[in-house]
Amino acid sequence: MPVVNITLIAANTLLFLYELSLGPRLEGFVMQAAFVPDRFFSPEYGPGPGAEMASALLSMFLHGGWAHFLGNMLFLWIFGDNVEDRLGHIRYAVFYLAAGYAATFAHALAAPNSTLPSIGASGAISGVLGAYVVLYPTARIVTLMFIGFLSRLVEVPAWMYLIVWFLIQFVSGLASLGVPTDQGGIAWFAHIGGFVAGLLLLFLLGGWRRRVPAAY
Repeated sequence: MPVVNITLIAANTLLFLYELSLGPRLEGFVMQAAFVPDRFFSPEYGPGPGAEMASALLSMFLHGGWAHFLGNMLFLWIFGDNVEDRLGHIRYAVFYLAAGYAATFAHALAAPNSTLPSIGASGAISGVLGAYVVLYPTARIVTLMFIGFLSRLVEVPAWMYLIVWFLIQFVSGLASLGVPTDQGGIAWFAHIGGFVAGLLLLFLLGGWRRRVPAAY
């Protein structure tokens, strides 16, 4: 039973429902609670690095809308339980949070002067994807492929799907460099940092060495 993955999805859901309940107070809450790179790097602005470390943790469970929330939870539901199975419950919890922190600070280093809040589970989930591509490279993933005006569901190997996904993040991240930091958008370098952190953390935590029980 992937108890940690289910708990993470439940925590994200509860925080998102709380956000919805705030109504017009939501913007003020997000600005106060979420991680802001400029507050971390500028001691004279905000409560200081220690408070931003706590905000970085809370930011992993906040989302900017239904599409953001549902997309992240879908990816976490599909890929997270398999990674938890290989790492075990405790190591998976450590893995997830460490990947989330790595993703947050990868974004902060790419946009240190940004005064916009950074929210979402995408960075931590990117770490899950990085581990998944090592652990289950030949698993088949059903995805929607567009050919002109036509679309169809196809099965592709996990390594192909996730490598293409990473390349999209990488190219988009490079294209975002130099864009004014006062404009909102996707934190591409959080995805990149989380994915790379997932690869490293998997080996540091020994998940790739754990034997998979035989199926009967």
